[in-house]
Amino acid sequence: MRIAFLVPAPDNPTEWRWAYDPQAAALEAAGMAVVPVPWTDAADAAGFDLIMPLLAWGYHTRYVEWLELLDTFERTAAPVANPVALMRWNSDKSYLEELGAAGIHSVPSMTVTELDEPHLDEAREHFGCDTLVVKPLVSASAYGTYRLSHGDAVPDNVRGWRMLVQPWIEAIVDSGEWSLMFFGGRFSHAVAKVPIPGEFRVQPEYGGVIARCEPPHGAVELAQAALAAAPAPSTYARVDIVEGNGGDLQVIELELIEPALFLGHAPEAASHFAEAVRSAALRLGE
Repeated sequence: MRIAFLVPAPDNPTEWRWAYDPQAAALEAAGMAVVPVPWTDAADAAGFDLIMPLLAWGYHTRYVEWLELLDTFERTAAPVANPVALMRWNSDKSYLEELGAAGIHSVPSMTVTELDEPHLDEAREHFGCDTLVVKPLVSASAYGTYRLSHGDAVPDNVRGWRMLVQPWIEAIVDSGEWSLMFFGGRFSHAVAKVPIPGEFRVQPEYGGVIARCEPPHGAVELAQAALAAAPAPSTYARVDIVEGNGGDLQVIELELIEPALFLGHAPEAASHFAEAVRSAALRLGE
């Protein structure tokens, strides 16, 4: 069984082996051959039993190319691990508004067509709060994400952008986020991601501290409800959850395209991951 593992474009400077190596090792230990393929070259990928977009990092900066690749996968009925329709839906963070409308406890979110001060004032009135977080609708690793209090100017590099606006989550500087991993729809393991003092972004690029943990009470059920509300089932998924300002758990992100799965923090999860990948390849090959 040959697996194409999509990785960043050759000109992307991001270090990706830390995520690739344990994931590829898990599949190779289960008898699968894993081949890294830059996602920018994946339209020509052939002869693989399954295509895994798990490290298609950087697609948010080449979004038109990414959508063209998804169209190609759909047109050629390529054996992609997570369905194309699911990835297209997950590529734009406006899905968080859909989850909220469906009754899934999510961080309150609204989309503004052009980020400027009047739209921020509208969001503050809508959410009933002073401090907001803004982020591009298509982004990764906190790209273009800012915390803005009343009176703060809109950063020039995102002014006029179509953006997602959310209320500032007070607990995030202390408890951070919980990331729950699912393989074949089944919960596997969880990690806590906590920001360093003075920072609110939990990603490793900003010094976030990551450790294995047990998810808080109710988190698995919330994550399962969010995944059930998505357009299609997933071979792999990560659900990021925070403690909302009212003390309830809220989904802050569904990662269904290229999430870090933190297999190094949960060695026993490697076999669960490999089983889900093998099952997907066999199903799509029928």
